[in-house]
Amino acid sequence: MNVKRPGPTNLPPDESAFLEEAFKDVAPLPDHGRVLHAPRRARPLPYQTWRDEREALAESLTEPPSWDVEFGDETFFLRPGLPRQIIRHLRRGQWVIQAELDLHGMNRMEARLSLGDFLNQCLAEGLRCVRIIHGKGLGSKNREPVLKAKVRHWLARRDEVLAFCQARSVDGGSGALMVLLKA
Repeated sequence: MNVKRPGPTNLPPDESAFLEEAFKDVAPLPDHGRVLHAPRRARPLPYQTWRDEREALAESLTEPPSWDVEFGDETFFLRPGLPRQIIRHLRRGQWVIQAELDLHGMNRMEARLSLGDFLNQCLAEGLRCVRIIHGKGLGSKNREPVLKAKVRHWLARRDEVLAFCQARSVDGGSGALMVLLKA
């Protein structure tokens, strides 16, 4: 069997002859009849999903706020040691709303930064009662509120927040919170 082998291209004549002599008895392997495919590319790694999951886990491991749950979805927060009539006054709209923040259309990070800036500004101006509109989630995936639980969690972790509850229907209902801040 005389098989033509590709020879080295840039070798001096004496080395080329040496290689020809060394490989003269070498025969190609028999055809095995299989097709060799190119190796598959590795699937992309979901780094952002992993970061989000780590952050969610870290948030869930912080100490939980003291929540009191009432009828259905309506939840309120009251710092321990404060009278419950504060919630009753907030719920009835007996406090004057001095400022409001609308978080519609923001993602989680934008909303968190805006909320922090808003609360700091309110404290600097001496405002006590504010309304935070987080929305009802009608424009979200699966029509579920994304910011609703997040905003409540963030507010409960802030020391300057004394209490909050769901707003009256004329003030936004389940899409807004009435928040009482420290003086």
